[in-house]
Amino acid sequence: MKRILHLISTIQGNESYSLKLGKAIVEKVIEKYPGSTVEEVDLNNLDIPHLNPKMLQAMFTPGDQLTPEAKESLRYSDEAVKQLMASDIVVIGAPLYNFTVPTTLKSWIDHITRAGITFRYGENGPIGMVTGKKVYVAMSSGGIYSEGPSQGNDFVAPFLKAFLGFLGMTDLAVFRAEGVKVPGVKEHALEKGIASIHID
Repeated sequence: MKRILHLISTIQGNESYSLKLGKAIVEKVIEKYPGSTVEEVDLNNLDIPHLNPKMLQAMFTPGDQLTPEAKESLRYSDEAVKQLMASDIVVIGAPLYNFTVPTTLKSWIDHITRAGITFRYGENGPIGMVTGKKVYVAMSSGGIYSEGPSQGNDFVAPFLKAFLGFLGMTDLAVFRAEGVKVPGVKEHALEKGIASIHID
């Protein structure tokens, strides 16, 4: 039995390809691990605050020195970190918007990046502290970015691999529903993406 955290960042609603692909990944995880629990979080519904100077200062202030106001500024960050740490498997819906991730997903990443909590600095550089988790990314895109002339404009998969790896989540797989706006490709884009899902 696994604890699955499914993060939704699309603004396309139920017709979203990344949402459908993410749900298919969750279903396949449950098939492999019957009895698993799923916590589905739509990041769009949380009104996640962007980082600001006060919040950043609070993140680097020892807990016993935080004022009530500073603690309140970290409320969402603390909740997001707790949620992440409690999960075994993380499924991230990540549509490609303007070559990168949606702003809500970027904000979530900013809030889970906590020195001394999700990473620390060692003698030889930073060390990720979010370990022992499997991450599956459900990526969608109007064009084709896994190969070809647009590959260099994919700042979703490389970014998530690099940054989540920085936090210790190095066991990551990306599945794609791509070309969803390309004639001759879009008709089977989701089906192809779902067929590519492999849960190990």
